[in-house]
Amino acid sequence: MGEFGANGSARGAWKLKLACVWGGELVSVLTSSVLQMGLIWHITLTTNSASMLSLASLAGFLPLALFGMFAGTIVDRFPLRRSLIGADLFIAAVSLVVAVAAAMGELPVWVVIAALFLRAIGSAFHTPAFQALTPLLAPPEHLTRLAGAAQAVQSGGYILGTALAAVIYPLFGLVPMVVLDVVGALFAAGAVLAAHIRAGGGEVGSTGGPGAPSGDVRALFAETRDGYRVLRGYRGLFALLWCGFAFTLVFSPISALFPLMTLDRFGGTTADAALAEIVFSIGMIAGSALLTATGGFKNRALTVVAATALYGAATLVAGLLGVGGFAAFLAMSFLMGLSSPFYSGPQTALMQERVPPEFLGRVFGLYGAIMSWAMPLGLAASTLFADTVGAPAWFSGAGCAMLILAVLTWCIPSIRHIEAEG
Repeated sequence: MGEFGANGSARGAWKLKLACVWGGELVSVLTSSVLQMGLIWHITLTTNSASMLSLASLAGFLPLALFGMFAGTIVDRFPLRRSLIGADLFIAAVSLVVAVAAAMGELPVWVVIAALFLRAIGSAFHTPAFQALTPLLAPPEHLTRLAGAAQAVQSGGYILGTALAAVIYPLFGLVPMVVLDVVGALFAAGAVLAAHIRAGGGEVGSTGGPGAPSGDVRALFAETRDGYRVLRGYRGLFALLWCGFAFTLVFSPISALFPLMTLDRFGGTTADAALAEIVFSIGMIAGSALLTATGGFKNRALTVVAATALYGAATLVAGLLGVGGFAAFLAMSFLMGLSSPFYSGPQTALMQERVPPEFLGRVFGLYGAIMSWAMPLGLAASTLFADTVGAPAWFSGAGCAMLILAVLTWCIPSIRHIEAEG
């Protein structure tokens, strides 16, 4: 068990520990966002190539798709503090290599793409470890609100990081951004150390995974299959997973087509396109705050379905707007962002609450890997058809598909009665 199970956390020590870790995470997300945006701009200005940008995007999510399920299994074998600190230090080491390469002269694009790939490997280990941490520290009744708070931390760090990158890159270039990222990763690692976390595999008083690492590849596959069987045993969660896969298939092209809607449909500028992205992110922060304050509906499956329907309705309206409807498009962007935490937060909390602690890492790893495979499939579909039908029609069609998906999701009995599932 984690620290909550071990001592009840009656004195509220878990709040201090989470605040410490999340403070480090905020700084880390902030500095990582600064560098991530700087690397993308470096590729854009160096190559002016859409294919190279696509390759960079592929490098950013492919590791989670390829290694996510096994990364979660490995996370379950070790104390969580070791996984969190190890991932942060690995990402910092990659950034240092980029800094050395940049200091030696012109930074080759292949080095940047390799760095994006390696940093994503670190994230593939850090993400399931971070998601597994909260239920091992906090009481179950707080998990849904805490999922909203965690999303607010990550969204806020991303927005601030993107804004800082817009100031730092034109004035100082890439090297200071790399230095900031290294400092942020070290700060996050220090925050985990300061929190004195004793949870996860191999810790005293835990029921974590196997504890000692094993070099047997067959054991790794067997443990990963165990995680899949555990998740499949929760029929409501398992059904929600595949409904989420369908949602991601429809959603992922929408995020890619946002700039086209602004530029082509409404005749806006690049600044207008950036404004739409910022409004979406502000909506996410507002949704995270609202979820943290209220916890959503008592039936968390209803919260997920309502969020799907709201996202679908806003996307449909956005696609139906005329050429003078940019202000309304911004309002719909805000609603899309507002609905996002209500979609992901309750699902995260349900998994944290229901899945045994020794399987949390691999279950979150599997979840992330499956969602990662949905993204390129959705983007491939938009690449083939969006230019033919146009971005507005794609928005309208995607909105209708999300509304239908919301109805179908609620019609699945195991999802509708998920709160009764043991």
